Amino acid sequence: MKAVAVTPGTPNSVHLEEIAKPTLDQVANGNGVLVKVLKVGVDATDREINDALYGNAPTGDKHLVIGHECFGIVEAVGDNVRRVKPGDYVTATVRRPGGSIYDMIGTNDMTSEEEYYERGINLRHGFLTEYFVDEEEYIVRVPEGLKHLHVLQEPMSCAAKAVHQAYEAQHRMKVWRPNVAYVLGAGQIGLLTTLILKLRGLEVYTLARGEAPNLKAEIVAGLEANYISTRETSMAELVKITGKPDLIVDATGSSQLAFESMQHLGHNGVVVWTGITGGDKVTEVPSDSINLQFVLGNKLLLGSVNANRNHFEMGIRDLALGEMMYPGVLGKILTHPVDGLDNYKEMMRLLVEDKDALKVYVNVASE
Repeated sequence: MKAVAVTPGTPNSVHLEEIAKPTLDQVANGNGVLVKVLKVGVDATDREINDALYGNAPTGDKHLVIGHECFGIVEAVGDNVRRVKPGDYVTATVRRPGGSIYDMIGTNDMTSEEEYYERGINLRHGFLTEYFVDEEEYIVRVPEGLKHLHVLQEPMSCAAKAVHQAYEAQHRMKVWRPNVAYVLGAGQIGLLTTLILKLRGLEVYTLARGEAPNLKAEIVAGLEANYISTRETSMAELVKITGKPDLIVDATGSSQLAFESMQHLGHNGVVVWTGITGGDKVTEVPSDSINLQFVLGNKLLLGSVNANRNHFEMGIRDLALGEMMYPGVLGKILTHPVDGLDNYKEMMRLLVEDKDALKVYVNVASE
């Protein structure tokens, strides 16, 4: 069967690879689930892997099948599978366990090992292919009523984890009632984070470079949040209007903005970094000032990457509620479909060249 892959370590190596169709017996103890892939989302991670900034092939292979945002339909299950059945719509988690205690208890996203395993990213093949098989544990059912949001399930899990981790960490405060939140970046993670924070009742300001009106601003407004163009209002200027935020979630992929956000956080607040920076940019920061503010203000910096099954399920619940509260808004994120695996060059062109491509995804097959 067809798959879109790269040769890790070789820039711009994306290509079509022929691989064997998987079978249920590849998973032990009758716990396998065979999924027909319907759609796969791609993002900056896939672009950076194609740029050879990171990513490694599974042991014994020279290629890495990319794509970690999947949506498909169950075609067959092993004898001991109970959570899903043929005909169910599903997505799949991305991290796979290593050997740490965190991996052993199902929190693979919190592994303490330097080497990690992620489908489509590092040492495990991804989902940009026609079929895949995985253990039941990593397959998450998607309600039929959310199938129109298909590839948003995985990025939503990352947004859900980021917010959940902030609230979990703030148990240190005994009482923490955040009022104002900044979301940095209006890509898919930023917009989905905006939704989650609105559902929690916060006053949300979503910051991005583009000047309104634009699609991102339209989506933010549809979520009853506030879109701020940083070309018109800087973060420092916004703080003078709103006061210092209690929570900042950075989803820009810009280390400069990530560090800048630390200067504007309110007392007892949390900054969550979700952006991945694969480059070597060096930025000068007011380190003494940040250190002083964080110590005297009991502030917290938190890194959040990937998500486990619980976060996927949290995200699906919030997507469902979001569709009820703000009908039709989230679907606007899905901007640029590409038909067929054969069109992988167009997929990559959109990721690299089209600045209006909010969400690129591949229509792999019909039901």
